[in-house]
Amino acid sequence: MLSSHSSSVSSVRNPLIRKVRKALDHGSLTEDGLCAIEGHHLLEEAMRSGLEIDQILASRPVEGIDQWVEVPDSLLAEIATTQTSPKVIALVRPPLWSEPELFRAPALTVILDGVQDPGNAGTILRSAEAFGATGVVFRKGTVSPWNSKVLRASAGSIFRVPHVAGDLKIPVPLYAADPHRGAPIHHVDWSGPCAIIIGSEAHGIRPDLESLATPVRIPTHHVESLNAGISASLVLYEIARQREFI
Repeated sequence: MLSSHSSSVSSVRNPLIRKVRKALDHGSLTEDGLCAIEGHHLLEEAMRSGLEIDQILASRPVEGIDQWVEVPDSLLAEIATTQTSPKVIALVRPPLWSEPELFRAPALTVILDGVQDPGNAGTILRSAEAFGATGVVFRKGTVSPWNSKVLRASAGSIFRVPHVAGDLKIPVPLYAADPHRGAPIHHVDWSGPCAIIIGSEAHGIRPDLESLATPVRIPTHHVESLNAGISASLVLYEIARQREFI
């Protein structure tokens, strides 16, 4: 919980600063399971999503916040992953999701298989929320969901879309987004439960998973393939259109 009084920190060696910096540098949760977020927008999204706010580090008062730790802009800039000082960094407690939540009816789960670009992963989380996906799986070899660029690209969707990391057993029919093989996505019947695999930007989908999936493709002109974020978004849009979510 937030302390009852505002305080001030000015040293990079302060335990709180070191804790935040480690989480940001490693793209991971803290040892006590907190997520470090940068900027007013993500803080507002975390609050809107009902997350517990553990600490707020800011160079000046934050509207609507009474308890915060004053940290100079220069120190915020030093520990931040952004090019300029985010003005505010917070530690928040993210939701814990269970595997069944990702496959609740009518299941529409996105499987990220080695997606390394954090911008793509964050975009996919955002599209997953926009088009009614039930969850996202970050398989081994995929960028961490707590990477600061993933957090920013998701624009807060990461706080609301169920997601887990690991190589789960998938209990619904699997489809693999493939640039060259399979039926066009608008010719596929998406009314039933399903999971969509989005592969690595460099290597595609791993053979162990690809062998279990039905390939589908996005028709394009004059370009060989689309990036992972765009591909996932288009597939999710088509499924939402058929299911009349939009």
